[in-house]
Amino acid sequence: MCGSGDVRDASATRPEGGRVLLTADAVGGVWQYALDLAGGLAAAGIETTLAVLGPGPDAAQMRGAGDIERCRVLPTGLPLDWTAASAAEVNEAGRELAAIAVGTGADLVHLHSPAFAAGGRFDRPVVASCHSCMATWWEAVEGGPLPADFAWRRDLVGLGLRAADAVVAPSAAFATATAAAYRLPVVPEVVPNGRREGSSAPVGDPETFVFTAGRLWDRGKNVATLGRAAGRLSVPVKAAGPLRGPNGDAVSVGAIEALGHLGEAEIRAYLARRPVFVSLARYEPFGLAVLEAAQAGCGLVLSDIPTFRELWDGAAAFVPADDDAAAARAIHALIADPVRRAALGGAARERSRTFTVEAMTDGVLSVYRQVLARRAEAGRAAA
Repeated sequence: MCGSGDVRDASATRPEGGRVLLTADAVGGVWQYALDLAGGLAAAGIETTLAVLGPGPDAAQMRGAGDIERCRVLPTGLPLDWTAASAAEVNEAGRELAAIAVGTGADLVHLHSPAFAAGGRFDRPVVASCHSCMATWWEAVEGGPLPADFAWRRDLVGLGLRAADAVVAPSAAFATATAAAYRLPVVPEVVPNGRREGSSAPVGDPETFVFTAGRLWDRGKNVATLGRAAGRLSVPVKAAGPLRGPNGDAVSVGAIEALGHLGEAEIRAYLARRPVFVSLARYEPFGLAVLEAAQAGCGLVLSDIPTFRELWDGAAAFVPADDDAAAARAIHALIADPVRRAALGGAARERSRTFTVEAMTDGVLSVYRQVLARRAEAGRAAA
């Protein structure tokens, strides 16, 4: 690909040139993933059209996107697969995305949800990212048979997974869970997420408070348990993020001080104070907020779920996800032991250096090359 100036030439080690249609939503971590990936692709000379589904980006999000070269944001007004009213809406959105791919001259389509490949009829290669899905969410958070409103969404994702030319997941644990949930013959390719560091080396002493961030309304984040733990603590617990989601879900945070929606710079400022960062998530395919906290050198207290064990074992304290008493004990113990807190913060910071935007981009580009090479080979065989 390098040297030809075309993303369709898969012969060299790093692509340059070409166009990618990358879809995203502006509701959670997928937005940041998309911006970081678009920036990494720009460094490889690839132009990205970022097609945003669901609620449009706010002014701060648009400013962040404006800093990325070779990236154009295209709010589509199309429904997200997890807020759409019917399978027909999702399939129609897929067809609209296929038309956008043609209109923008994309060489490859990278979907943030496989569901849009189910009825999209794309005429160019499709890579689908598994950032999350309702089937694996339900298994981790609720358990038991899927309700009807979830079942048709699962079926669409399953069709999309099989229609895509390649599927990527941000952790091995989530790739395995996805393959099991959809009975896939091949486990998705693992390409861990990455983030650019937003702070310098830690200075001074860590401050004595607890912090968390994310889509607080999402029951998978399990903020209600942290709220109960906060009632057992003698230190402040602060949480950044929305309490109500676009699907109507909401959460009560108990003794937590809810900070509301904060921009990236504001969250980075809190993390720079190196609080104890806590995530008691029952469901987390990767956890960008944890990565950002680790980059800042925060001591981590995390739920003992497969994803967090895979990514942060040896660099965090682990507790059962729904045990607020154990979470409170772990937080108190870390605050009372500054030596251990510093050691865990240092270990987390060191571990975070493996999750860079450059590594993520290289992994995604490798998948692009494989997909394009297979398409080219199939074309030659059919000629």
